[in-house]
Formats: sequence, structure tokens, C-alpha cells
Amino acid sequence: QVQLVESGGGLVQAGGSLRLSCATSGRGVSSYALGWFRQAPGKEREFVGAISWGGGSTLYADSVKGRFTISRDNAKNMLYLQMSSLKPEDTAVYTCAAVISPNPKVAALDYEYWGQGTQVTVSS
Repeated sequence: QVQLVESGGGLVQAGGSLRLSCATSGRGVSSYALGWFRQAPGKEREFVGAISWGGGSTLYADSVKGRFTISRDNAKNMLYLQMSSLKPEDTAVYTCAAVISPNPKVAALDYEYWGQGTQVTVSS
């Protein structure tokens, strides 16, 4: 069983930055690939980024590539999402997820464990 708890969301102006954190716990969590997803009101959940269990491989959605950076610290059991040059369309609930895999995954259906989410609101 893996537990995931997000933090760091909030209100930020367009062009600003925000860093989300996801505290992970559970047996063998460092062996899990981790990902970030987001869901805006009235829209389906979408993939944001994912990272391999060792941190050496990452994937990003085209909409955030070059603006967002995903990273993890296995010693601290933490996952991060550094978001820069934020846009109003980035407004969503951001959720971290975990899957038993050495490689990052894009599809939400692949993920086995999910956090509760943290709200990010970008004002124009």
C-alpha cells in the first residue's frame, strides 16, 4: 500500500511560479514510477508529467514541456513539480500518482495509487 499527499497548491498570477510537493509513504515506494495529473472544472483528467523510479527518465505533456519540471528525492520519499511561466489554463486540481514500474507512464489507467489533489489557480 502506498500513500500520497500533495501540498503546495495555491493562487498565483499568470507568469508566476509554484512548486508542488507529494509526500509518499509505503513499502518499496522508491521502486514506483510517479506521475502528476491535473483536472480542470468540466474537463477530463490529463497527464502532466511522470518520472522513473530512479529519477533518470521523465515524460511531459506537450502543454507543459519547457515550463514544468518533475523531480523526486527518494531519500526523502518526495515527488516535486516545479511550475514556471504559469498560464490561466494551468488552473486545475493537481494529483500525484504511483505505479509499480521502473519507467514513467502516461496513461492514468496504469497508475495504482492516487493522492487527494491540490488546487492550483492561475489568475490572468
